[in-house]
Amino acid sequence: MNQKEHNEQVALFRLLKIHERSNPLFANIFAIPNGGQRHIKVAAKLKAEGVKAGVPDIFVAVPNSYSAGLFVEMKVKPNKPSKLQQEWITRLQAAGYDCEVCHSAEEAYRVIVNHIKDNATLTA
Repeated sequence: MNQKEHNEQVALFRLLKIHERSNPLFANIFAIPNGGQRHIKVAAKLKAEGVKAGVPDIFVAVPNSYSAGLFVEMKVKPNKPSKLQQEWITRLQAAGYDCEVCHSAEEAYRVIVNHIKDNATLTA
């Protein structure tokens, strides 16, 4: 993940934290630590623990009427998902998950709100 994508993801999680009290399902959103440069020993340890390259950056563990949950891949324009990331997105969609590529914190927030407002336990 490059620095601009990192900054957008940090901004998204700050925004989600602000709204978590009024929208408790926002607490069910977390980052997946599969990107970035790491020491070879740390990378080997994470791989042994099951971390896999290409998995989207964020998971929204909230089902709704049309999907089991939402994965979000953060990209800044003009970047696009890699071939491996696109393969993950395709497999996750086939398994019943919604997947979106978002280019800003604001876009990701809108996608997440639209996803969770279809869950009967939350009015977003």
